[in-house]
Amino acid sequence: MKEAYDLAIQELKRVDHLFWVSLKYTRTVDVIKHVIDRIISCMGYGFESMLKYAKEKKLVTHVPENAGLRCELLKKTFPDNAELLEYVNFYVLLRKLSKAEYTKREEFRRHVTMIATIDKGEIVHVDIDILKEYYEKTKSFIRLVKKIINEEKEDQ
Repeated sequence: MKEAYDLAIQELKRVDHLFWVSLKYTRTVDVIKHVIDRIISCMGYGFESMLKYAKEKKLVTHVPENAGLRCELLKKTFPDNAELLEYVNFYVLLRKLSKAEYTKREEFRRHVTMIATIDKGEIVHVDIDILKEYYEKTKSFIRLVKKIINEEKEDQ
């Protein structure tokens, strides 16, 4: 549980660097895509940490390897945590963005945009401002994970 949380923190540091340094100087869609991939990785480790916590509390019997199964298990294990359900849906959206076909607009400029087509032709524009929202949302997700897994220490 702690190892997965630490890995999530490490990924968040990488996202931080990609966002504040790499994207600032390159402004390419490839960097936007890398930031999205790192956020996915960070959240994946956060989910793993939460599921391992749930396993220690005997709420679940195993932690699946598949990301989709992990999301479903999280929804079943913490059904009353609306904030967590929102993060699971956000994670699913990011995974769709990562796998989607995309085009580039205004590379090497302030308004660089990744235009991805997901589910049934839905078009999603990801620019620096939206990416910052994603980054902030990921930081708040990590705070939630810390709060949930630290409840265990308070119980003891």
